[in-house]
Amino acid sequence: MFSFVKNRYTFYAIALVLMVGSLLSPFFTRLNLGIDMTGGIQVEYSVSGWSVDAIIENTRTSVLEAARATLTDDAKKVITDAFVYRVSGTDKFVVEAGINEEGIPLDVVESAKTAFVTALDTEYTKITDAEVTQSKYVNIGASFGSYIKKSGFLTLGITIIAISVYIMYAFSGSIAGMSSWPFALVTGASLAHDVIVAFGLYVLTSFFFPEFKIDTFFLTAMLTILGYSINDTIVVMDRIRSNLESNSKTSFSAIIDKSIHDTMRRSIFTSMTVIIVLVAMFFFGPDSLRGFTLALIYGGLVGTYSSVCLASPLLVDITGKK
Repeated sequence: MFSFVKNRYTFYAIALVLMVGSLLSPFFTRLNLGIDMTGGIQVEYSVSGWSVDAIIENTRTSVLEAARATLTDDAKKVITDAFVYRVSGTDKFVVEAGINEEGIPLDVVESAKTAFVTALDTEYTKITDAEVTQSKYVNIGASFGSYIKKSGFLTLGITIIAISVYIMYAFSGSIAGMSSWPFALVTGASLAHDVIVAFGLYVLTSFFFPEFKIDTFFLTAMLTILGYSINDTIVVMDRIRSNLESNSKTSFSAIIDKSIHDTMRRSIFTSMTVIIVLVAMFFFGPDSLRGFTLALIYGGLVGTYSSVCLASPLLVDITGKK
């Protein structure tokens, strides 16, 4: 039987490399933040006469470039990038544009937003055999985006701590001669690993594919990963508790290995079932949720690895029990 405890240092090394690389990724690649993080504009259009897909393709190839070309030099500094996607199941599509407010007067920023939207509307009127009508306009300030970004990452940290405290309470007094705090510590460490590595993989993907942005959907995916990962981890922990009660004379390392093997098939099958659904959503679901789905795929894979290879073997090193 393969021993996860004996090979734990290899798993630790892999996890450490992935975590360090993920933490350093923002310094080597530009963070591709969504407009709800940086501020920006979101314009929704309805289409008739042409197919939505044809209008989106035309927007990507010519309309955005033509609209940007009409802006003044100051306005071009404000409008950083633009992204277009379809509203699933409708004849509507959305154009999003990020903004840069650093060192730029507020009146210049607002006039640049207005000028860009006006330029888009003008370009769409040039398509004579299609009717493109603006149906919604959303304007997000950079200060609000900064608040969302800070509160989102703070929420992640508080959630990890809260889950760890709950695990310590749940396992308190359940194992004779063993404190519950090691279970809480390894749970917190594995959850932090899952979020950090999933973040790094997503940042790397967004660098090569700019349509995957770090936004509120991404933060929601990270919180979902925490809930999914703890479910997998606690199953292994509970089996360790059960095996400790029924095999009190067996070594602690052997009990951990047995517990991992007892639950591994369940963990892998459950994870693969979820990932198959997520992959289907990624390729056939709405464009607006592809980033959310991709983050969940990364989190599912990383969470399965940490639950099996990291969380339980860490108990040996933290408790010192052989």
